[in-house]
Amino acid sequence: MLALITGAVEDRSARGIAAAVSRLVTAGKLTAGARLPTVREVARELGVSPTTVSEAWRSLTRAGAIQTRGRSGTFVAAPVLPRQRWRYSQLGGRVTAVTRDLSTGVPDHDLLPDLTDALRRVGDGRLTTSYLDAPVLPGLEAVLRERWPFPPEQLTVVDGALDAIDRVIGSVVRFGDRVVVENPAFPPLLDLLQTVGATVVGVPLDADGLLPESLRSALSDYPAVAVFLQPRAHNPTGVSMTAARAAALAAVLDGFPDVLVVEDDHAGDIATAPPVSLGAHLPSRTVHVASFSKSHGPDLRLAAIGGPSSVIAAVADRRLLGPGWSSRLLQGVLLDLLTDPSAIAQIAKARQAYATRRAALLSALHDRGVTATAADGINLWMAVDDQQIAMVALAAHGIAVAPGAPFCVTPLDSDHVRVTAGLIPDDFEPLADILAAAALLDTRGSGPRATPHPRGWR
Repeated sequence: MLALITGAVEDRSARGIAAAVSRLVTAGKLTAGARLPTVREVARELGVSPTTVSEAWRSLTRAGAIQTRGRSGTFVAAPVLPRQRWRYSQLGGRVTAVTRDLSTGVPDHDLLPDLTDALRRVGDGRLTTSYLDAPVLPGLEAVLRERWPFPPEQLTVVDGALDAIDRVIGSVVRFGDRVVVENPAFPPLLDLLQTVGATVVGVPLDADGLLPESLRSALSDYPAVAVFLQPRAHNPTGVSMTAARAAALAAVLDGFPDVLVVEDDHAGDIATAPPVSLGAHLPSRTVHVASFSKSHGPDLRLAAIGGPSSVIAAVADRRLLGPGWSSRLLQGVLLDLLTDPSAIAQIAKARQAYATRRAALLSALHDRGVTATAADGINLWMAVDDQQIAMVALAAHGIAVAPGAPFCVTPLDSDHVRVTAGLIPDDFEPLADILAAAALLDTRGSGPRATPHPRGWR
């Protein structure tokens, strides 16, 4: 590699050295993850000052072409992929004449609490007196601590669950680090891990959550820095982790003391399962994210992060160099919604409505021989014989669903699509007919069946 780099340098200035290395990265001759020679080695071969090479390395680092990992050395960074290659960009429906967009994974607007009274009670919003105020309203922090599934050492509020996950990843994951996630997993999580150059390993889950022995095997194969999981209403499957499974996973992690647990409780108060967290067993190693977007309103843009100070303080301190804090006005609205009896009742009504919708659609699909899961939350994970054929067949009816492939770290036993069941208030039987016809191919290979035939569980 030293010969490759020095042979490509024509101009021995810092700018010329940086340009040569950049060309090698772009051409794929220096691949992502490759360890570069030391500054002194390159300087000696080129006959220039180490300061010149250091300046070139700084330019490449600022450009995102290389990353320095302390004493471990300097490495070629993962390339930034165009938007069309991000997993999240593949989830939206591509149907030109959509009459029912069930691809979104968003809550039903009609089931969100009315913010009018909360805004009125908050008043003129004089909740901030200084840029130096605490990032979390004291009243909100007190309520959050009462709701937290374990006593967090520190707690802060950020702009939604993905903002929280992004900031935690930025604090604890470095280029080349190994990270364990569920398989399937939420596509934006996989995109965020990809942007920092992490090596992602998927572990399967069942109806109770992540499989303990599979987690043990994954961690034994090679050291990991973190495990990311969704404790409730897993997106896309709807699985919620049981207390017994949380204890079993914590027992496995006892043998791997350097692994951090990051929990994304994205469904919040619309989840029917009780809050369960590995933090009840591993409080010093668990970062829990509680989102309020799906339950109380996406435009509140609020999520709380609680856990060990070593992580939470790093997130809060880094925010001081950017937004500083999440709007205390919106925090005041959230505090009101979390404590107002009428708002609490409205959330409970929404939770029941989502449960009714999931159960009705799931039952109708099972009656038609379709394999699907929708235990909690707003999504339904449906097995299909062929993802592309299913999506085309549904598009003919003006229905958009999310493809399953972007959720998969590694391929599953069958193709899937994700249906936002929470957006379906009625007409379950006719919709189930259409979904089943798209899911189940004609046994003669001539396309989806015109009339679904019950097949039972596969």
